[in-house]
Amino acid sequence: MIEELRRRIEGEEFDYQVLLDSLKGYERPRDKITSLIRQDAIVRVKKGIYIFGQKYARRPFSREILANMIYGPSCVSLDYALHYHGLIPEGVEAVTSVTSGRGRRFSTPVGLFIYRTVPMGAYPVGIDQVQLEGGRSFLMAVPEKALADKIHDDRGTGIRSQSEMRRYLQESLRIDAENLGKLNADTIIILAGRYRSRKLRLLSDVVSRFREEGERHE
Repeated sequence: MIEELRRRIEGEEFDYQVLLDSLKGYERPRDKITSLIRQDAIVRVKKGIYIFGQKYARRPFSREILANMIYGPSCVSLDYALHYHGLIPEGVEAVTSVTSGRGRRFSTPVGLFIYRTVPMGAYPVGIDQVQLEGGRSFLMAVPEKALADKIHDDRGTGIRSQSEMRRYLQESLRIDAENLGKLNADTIIILAGRYRSRKLRLLSDVVSRFREEGERHE
């Protein structure tokens, strides 16, 4: 049965409806699902979300895809996206996402998934679709959005000037000047307007300064 199921489901990550449709030729498919979980042929990540067990996996599952599936609408952002884009050096254990809905937190057999709320107007700006093998994809914040979301979420910073913003970026987040100079200040300005955030306007000014400094040293 698992071999037939594996033929019908191409991806490593799938939901309950896909699983049910793949078992529609069997009597009592819900009992089959329970049996597959007990055999570790499939793993229940969260109610209605599954991956194949290690023995039957064709490729590593994607925690980013799972993050999109577990709670939505959402896109991977904040610390996880900053590390993914190479902006911050430290690895991030939890997969962090932003959502226009209520903030949530899910502890699962494959890790921790955290969702932080952003304003409805700011949510859709700067979302990219990342393609993986097998036709799979997930939604990820571009570097500018990930940083803007982080600054918005980090409410205790109290940044009021460009010098304080520089210090926060380079000392607290440990983003180097070269990477800051590569960011698109125009995208940040759009996000600042959607967030109605003075701090993000400061961020745009600082990013522009880093770009100018980088060009002078070329």
